[in-house]
Amino acid sequence: MNNELVLIVDFGGQYNQLIARRVRENNVYCEVISYKDAYEKILNKSPKAIIFTGGPRSVNELDAPDIDKRVFELGIPILGICYGAQLIAKSFGGDIKSLKAREYGKTQIKYNSECKLYKNVESNNIVWMSHTDQVVKLPNDFANSANTDSCNNAAFYNDNLKIYAVQFHPEVNHSIQGEIIIKNFLFEISKLSADFTPSSFINDKIMEIKNIIGNKKAICALSGGVDSSVAAVLVHKAIGDNLTCIFVDHGLMRKNEGDFVEKVFKEKFDMNLIRVNAEEDFLESLKGVTDPERKRKIIGEKFIRVFEKYANNGEYDFLVQGTIYPDVIESGTESAAVIKSHHNVGGIPKDIKLKIVEPLRELFKDEVRKFGLEMNIDENLINRHPFPGPGLGIRVLGEVTKYKCDILREADAIFREELELANLDKKIWQAFASLLDQKTVGVMGDERTYSYIVALRAVTSVDGMTGEFFPIDYSILDKVARRIVNEVNGVNRVLYDVTGKPPATIEFE
Repeated sequence: MNNELVLIVDFGGQYNQLIARRVRENNVYCEVISYKDAYEKILNKSPKAIIFTGGPRSVNELDAPDIDKRVFELGIPILGICYGAQLIAKSFGGDIKSLKAREYGKTQIKYNSECKLYKNVESNNIVWMSHTDQVVKLPNDFANSANTDSCNNAAFYNDNLKIYAVQFHPEVNHSIQGEIIIKNFLFEISKLSADFTPSSFINDKIMEIKNIIGNKKAICALSGGVDSSVAAVLVHKAIGDNLTCIFVDHGLMRKNEGDFVEKVFKEKFDMNLIRVNAEEDFLESLKGVTDPERKRKIIGEKFIRVFEKYANNGEYDFLVQGTIYPDVIESGTESAAVIKSHHNVGGIPKDIKLKIVEPLRELFKDEVRKFGLEMNIDENLINRHPFPGPGLGIRVLGEVTKYKCDILREADAIFREELELANLDKKIWQAFASLLDQKTVGVMGDERTYSYIVALRAVTSVDGMTGEFFPIDYSILDKVARRIVNEVNGVNRVLYDVTGKPPATIEFE
């Protein structure tokens, strides 16, 4: 890509992807890389600015994550956050010691307004702290730029070297005016031009796809969700009829969704589309499987095997997938643990013969929607609630059967229908029902029942990395619950999930 680049060096902190979101919100393109071999990656990618993230370790540990000191000699502006700040201090000869008690949560801070980092930021402010170690002695030639009651060196900098360090987390909402601090680093200090726009991304990506695929042919893993739909249209713009979309109806889709997908892409987009009805095959592969990671990997591999079946005549060389950035991050990076494998990341067999093309791999969900609208994809499709690639396979908890899927399809359809009637569907980022792997005693028509539990989930989010439950009015929840219990055989109890992300994930599995 031709956009100016910011590299975020990942030291394993919990807010690393949030830093990336804050940079992207300013129309600046960024990528997250591991601290391992970071110097070589920086030389190769030639970023305009670098951000060091936080991390769970102490810089004083013998095997603590480190970075090649030559990074500081490149003249590239650097912002260190939390662990990143302490690493900068240590690298230049500062002194870091552990505190008896952590400084955690909202903390009052006073900034030195002479530092460019705090332009248009109120000097007396609130930030989010999360640390045990503290810089007790600044390196030579570095100046203090902020302090709290218990942290004298809450921030420091060296203008000549263009190196800035903050002990707190400006990327989280709890840090008041933290977004201005990040903006100042990007524009006042690093002099970036905010050139990462939908049109620039689309044009660059089309050229990139043309160069990669050329006159060869590709198949697209089309699920009908937002990600795969945008990926398909983007690749279609690049290679036209050399793209064939393989829509695998695995029997794990929402009610009537298979027919809807087929109609949209055949009639509106005039794409080459092959619908494969593979419900029986998928359910047989999932028989007896209860572990969610195994289910995801089985579904992912089955997808690939279906595509290979259609490509075994040698006609296709490439497989297009709608993988997005949160999929990659949650499936584990060099510096971050696996949260959950995504079927289009963790489930790809090692012996796959097709070359993978993932045109949306660098994007967050809200960016995918934005770029989809830029390409004139129907708004009703773009603004649909996210639906996971493994589908109901991870919304039916425990073993997946057709009987359970049919129950869940009906319950889910009722929930989403009532939200739409209440004009809540566009206010909620994602809403769905899950079927728990338990039964409870109930009473219907004066008779004892022993039936399944349906759990409802509705969350607000921007990119899926974090989320909060949506406070649906009790009267609406009551109506939904009554309809599900009365209209769906096999259910006698309905629950509503009010857990945020974190600590939970949005999907149950």
